[in-house]
Amino acid sequence: MGELTLGIAHPLETISVTSDRARLEKIASLIREWSPVLLVVGLPSHMDGSEHVLSGRCRRFAFQLERTFGIHAHLVDERLTSHAAGQSLAAAGVRGRRHKEGLLDQVAAVHILQTFFTARNDAA
Repeated sequence: MGELTLGIAHPLETISVTSDRARLEKIASLIREWSPVLLVVGLPSHMDGSEHVLSGRCRRFAFQLERTFGIHAHLVDERLTSHAAGQSLAAAGVRGRRHKEGLLDQVAAVHILQTFFTARNDAA
């Protein structure tokens, strides 16, 4: 989650359900609770900028979010966000796979949202 006016991102939770229906129900619950004005979806790509095998799936997911909730979904390049998240956790003293479980995705999401805020501010 983030504050658009201030450009501050922070994690909410990791959605760990496996079915599309359960995932959308959880997202709907979060949307009801937080009333976002836009959604940000990470778009995986290779280091050279070429499409990743999961890029199409993420584009379809963003379109599904827009269609389902009527909120625009921005796609943001997520290259190196998991690596940056791992470094952030290590710098905070969080070490070991067991301690990072769940946190890595949340911190990576924060990095994705912060990338969106930075690009938005740079364009202004």
